Amino acid sequence: MLITVAHSPDSDDAFMHYALARHKIETGGIEFAHVLQDIETLNRRAAEGLYEVTALSIHAYAYLHERYALLPHGASMGEGYGPMIVAREAFSLEEIRRQTVAIPGTMTSAYLALKLFAPAIETVAMPFDEILPAVARGEVAAGLLIHEGQLTYGDEGLHNILDLGAWWAGETNGLPLPLGGNAIRRDLGPEMMARVSHLLRESIRYALEHRDEALDYAMEFARDMETRRGLADRFVGMYVNARTLDYGEDGRAAVQLFLDKGFEAGIIPHKTPVSFSD
Repeated sequence: MLITVAHSPDSDDAFMHYALARHKIETGGIEFAHVLQDIETLNRRAAEGLYEVTALSIHAYAYLHERYALLPHGASMGEGYGPMIVAREAFSLEEIRRQTVAIPGTMTSAYLALKLFAPAIETVAMPFDEILPAVARGEVAAGLLIHEGQLTYGDEGLHNILDLGAWWAGETNGLPLPLGGNAIRRDLGPEMMARVSHLLRESIRYALEHRDEALDYAMEFARDMETRRGLADRFVGMYVNARTLDYGEDGRAAVQLFLDKGFEAGIIPHKTPVSFSD
């Protein structure tokens, strides 16, 4: 059987899928095809149910939970860190609320966290990898950075106005900020869902246990860090770790709380029951 796995073209996603992409583990007759697209495109495509397994934003899951279940692994969680608001000027938190902020899409978790922080803030959407250059050129006052830009914004002389992962931790007594997850289509049925889930988890485990070779592969996807292995390793470690193997009870509670807060703030139009494909 062919299973399509869609994920972002980023070093952390490449790292966790390395074993499947390079046939390092036995898959028992299941073949995996990998589709690489930016996270907002994946969020939109998931609404069409195109892929059996897909990375998606936790925010987007609120609109997809009837078709997809969250896998209990593959999470990207910000442990006191996460998407950053950056700017050329050192705005105060009060001043940044009055600026227009470039965002990587309205279905991203970064956007939901931003709106929880500043409900009335003005935003403009653009591809995530165009945000940092746009801020550096002065085309927008501020930008919301995801992926590797969280470590490289200083190269452009930009200021970190607010780390939304740190803000969320302060608002929730230290809970991690749910950012991305892997989801599996429910119509595969319980048996196939369990088989695929096991193999995806083993791919993450293999990468963590064979870090150097998995990082070699991930470096092919390390934007702006192609020659900075230490920085790429740090970024991968931020988002692929023990939490990626299993959300943990507090991680699962954080997902539900994040979406509940989105509903209470009027950003998400309905309550979302979170379910995992255990």
